[in-house]
Amino acid sequence: MTSARPTSTAPPAGAARPTGTTPPAGTVRPTDGARPARPAARPHGQWAVDGRTPLNANEEMKAAGNGLDVRQRIEQVYAHRGFDSIDDADLHGRFRWWGLYTQRKPGIDGGRTATLEQHEIEDRYFMLRVRVDGGALTTEQLRTIGRISTELARGTADITDRHNIQLHWIRIEDVPEIWRRLEAVGLSTTEACGDVPRVILGSPVAGIAADEIIDPSWAIGEIVRRYLGDPELANLPRKYKTAITGHPSQDVVHEINDVAFVGMVHPELGPGFDLWVGGGLSVAPRLGERLGAFVTEEQVPQVWLAVTELFRDYGYRRLRNKARMKFLLADWGPQRLRQVLQDEFLGYPLPDGPPAPQPTRSGDHVGVHEQKDGRFYVGAAPYVGRVSGAALLAVADLAESVGSRRLRLTPYQKLLVLDVPAEHVPTVVAGLREHGLEAEPSIFRRSTIACTGLEFCKLAIVETKATAVTAIDTLEERLGDLGDLTPIGLHINGCPNSCARIQTADIGLKGQLVQDENGAQVPGYQVHLGGGLASPDREEPGLGRTVRGLKVTVDGVPEYVERVVRRYVADRVAGPAGPESFAVWAHRADEEALQ
Repeated sequence: MTSARPTSTAPPAGAARPTGTTPPAGTVRPTDGARPARPAARPHGQWAVDGRTPLNANEEMKAAGNGLDVRQRIEQVYAHRGFDSIDDADLHGRFRWWGLYTQRKPGIDGGRTATLEQHEIEDRYFMLRVRVDGGALTTEQLRTIGRISTELARGTADITDRHNIQLHWIRIEDVPEIWRRLEAVGLSTTEACGDVPRVILGSPVAGIAADEIIDPSWAIGEIVRRYLGDPELANLPRKYKTAITGHPSQDVVHEINDVAFVGMVHPELGPGFDLWVGGGLSVAPRLGERLGAFVTEEQVPQVWLAVTELFRDYGYRRLRNKARMKFLLADWGPQRLRQVLQDEFLGYPLPDGPPAPQPTRSGDHVGVHEQKDGRFYVGAAPYVGRVSGAALLAVADLAESVGSRRLRLTPYQKLLVLDVPAEHVPTVVAGLREHGLEAEPSIFRRSTIACTGLEFCKLAIVETKATAVTAIDTLEERLGDLGDLTPIGLHINGCPNSCARIQTADIGLKGQLVQDENGAQVPGYQVHLGGGLASPDREEPGLGRTVRGLKVTVDGVPEYVERVVRRYVADRVAGPAGPESFAVWAHRADEEALQ
């Protein structure tokens, strides 16, 4: 992702301390001006205020050894001696720094998730997360992942909603060989999990879209090149998610990332990025906020580093459930956070800038679209990201058969084949369909996503992938008479943590145990309705609403979705631009209509 882009990001003369430095242990920053004062109550565990004494077991683990250092032990010890030789702090802590989690042991139902100890619920196999920064893959890279899947992961492969491909059934003995193969083609699992900068979401159509405002590829590549695996950034308070797009569809769910750069045109300074911080979902959802600052392309890597260092030094570490950037933003507010960012970490002010305009079209990029060079890209939907090693190999061969060498992943569990000549588009559409990826999907196949769920995830309470597939197939059959429906997002999550973004879906299902009609506890979901991020139909992002007692069993999902969609169609109000969206209706409808 390198190009002849300008690389100088030096601040003006007289700037404050350079970025990339870490305050000494015990440092307490001055509290004059906009700088936050030491808390009067219990310390939050902020390095810059309270010093570095660990205040919980997780912080103690990180202080005892950098998570990145565990790779040497995996390669030299654990891969040779096997699963039973793995140190507990490495297995349940530092392995995450290299994209490794133990997966769920088969046969344990969701009702036991909260009652079992970790060693009782985990298997001796791993989920391995391959990070794909910017979602950009070559056919060689996709083929490598496909071969690893078929040879070492029992054929498993899931495209996630964060530009990763996850493999399962990985043995510790095979991890060094997997790393060797991935790194030989420019891929890695470095910092794919853990309290680190995670994979960078980038526009799936970066550099190819005719209507692109600014290409983020150089900035994404520079951040990865300079800072991926940097020990100075490998001990953050919690996970740290980044999104960068220069496309007017705003196709990287920027509102729910810790830091995001959204392409726009400044009236005086030209194309650049609007800076957002503090988004995140899970059990305490909060949408990110603009800092009102304009960032040039050349500044993006430095500003990213400055925001990251601010989070590292001022983020809350005492309580894990309060350690994301969103909690710091909630306490400080955007004005104070921007001031500290500029004064202490950048050393110069950023110019003010207006917000990016409302998105112009869907950001999932499904279907056939012309590129700026006259060729086409084809966006296709697997069933909720579930593919296979064999399918990945077939897609790589298909792309190369029509002269393409490039593919992209999207934050919606979709895959794009780029650079397709016009005469070969039908071949690609048909070939993708043959291998389980649909470029002309129904509205529900297009707009449904699901997390890993009970099959592999140790936190899950209910199954998700199979539930989603059943729901899609059933709804395609039952709602086929509603030909004028636009996509209605159905997001299915196996626990409260919202990996599938339930609070920002039209219909979000949060996995939990519910009572069936006979009063028995069974797997099911709490229902969230009317959430969404900025889109052509929605100027502002918003979280979904819940209705007291509105829950549905796993088996009842298709019936409930059919019922609520038909009620929407019956009640929706027409406007100058067409019928109101599902989300608008869901927020104004009375509770009876949503049951």
